[in-house]
Amino acid sequence: MAENREILLSIRHLTMEYQPNRRLFEKKKPSVKAVSDVSLDIYSGETFGVVGESGCGKTTLGKCIVRLLKPTEGELLFRDDEEMKDLLKLDRKTSFALRRKIQIVFQDPYASLNPVHTIREAFDEPMRVHGIGGGSREKRTQMIADALKRVNLQPEYMYRYPHEFSGGQRQRICVAKALVMEPKLIICDEPVSALDVSIQAQLLNLMRRLQRETGVTFFFIAHDLSVVQYMSDRIAVMYLGNIVELADSEALYAHPMHPYTQALLSAVPVPVLHEKKERIVLKGDVPSPMNPPTGCPFHPRCAHCMERCKREKPILQEDMEGHLVACHLYREKE
Repeated sequence: MAENREILLSIRHLTMEYQPNRRLFEKKKPSVKAVSDVSLDIYSGETFGVVGESGCGKTTLGKCIVRLLKPTEGELLFRDDEEMKDLLKLDRKTSFALRRKIQIVFQDPYASLNPVHTIREAFDEPMRVHGIGGGSREKRTQMIADALKRVNLQPEYMYRYPHEFSGGQRQRICVAKALVMEPKLIICDEPVSALDVSIQAQLLNLMRRLQRETGVTFFFIAHDLSVVQYMSDRIAVMYLGNIVELADSEALYAHPMHPYTQALLSAVPVPVLHEKKERIVLKGDVPSPMNPPTGCPFHPRCAHCMERCKREKPILQEDMEGHLVACHLYREKE
């Protein structure tokens, strides 16, 4: 299905490397590769999920896409007017015009809203800067009111301050704030992790409805595997800055191939009374990104580790149709 769809964003060999600060005369410290040589395609109108343990690099990847961080290497090819443009090589004017087409919803809605600005002021400034509403204050106000209605909030709420809302209401405001910019892609950085379970369900259903209505594409980052399964069309699994498996949501959950993915999915609770799932417990801790292991980054914790895994880093390759995995277990005979 995905082969016939239009690619909205193509990420090619993206690497984000941090160089730790050092004191005067102090030896140079090893760099940290938060994202290591990631390549993937995101299609228009889909929800692309990214999962992994804390510190695996999924949030850094999202911030690179929205250009809150400048990657060390790689390309970010974004479709605009039927042309793929590298977001990292655009001139200032073109880059500014494209910024409104990629928005982000952060994990903490309160921290992403200015406490001294009303909701209307928070919405109005980026709209005015990007010329949305044709320079008319009245038209922008009407667009803000429509955006709040779309997320099931009263239009008069725009004159209130962030502290006057609950956590779920603030996150809906942030979703509306992103949508009012008329984007093509929204990065959702764990948008429901700080909310109660009942509020999570409401927000997720709201986001799915808004996607049907607007056709917007979601890049959905989360650590809750059940949430990602519910939201995503395709899912990428990250470990220590690397994509280790990528597949359709149904295929990934039905037939996980990488040992790390199998361990993650074994931890998902089964909503059936008296039914148990075999739990795969990983040994050891996640290696330090300042000193990653040679070969496969997962091999120190893998129960199926071979000598080849310790020497050679596996490449993300297609093993079944549409199912990519980076693991030597499926290439022993090569």
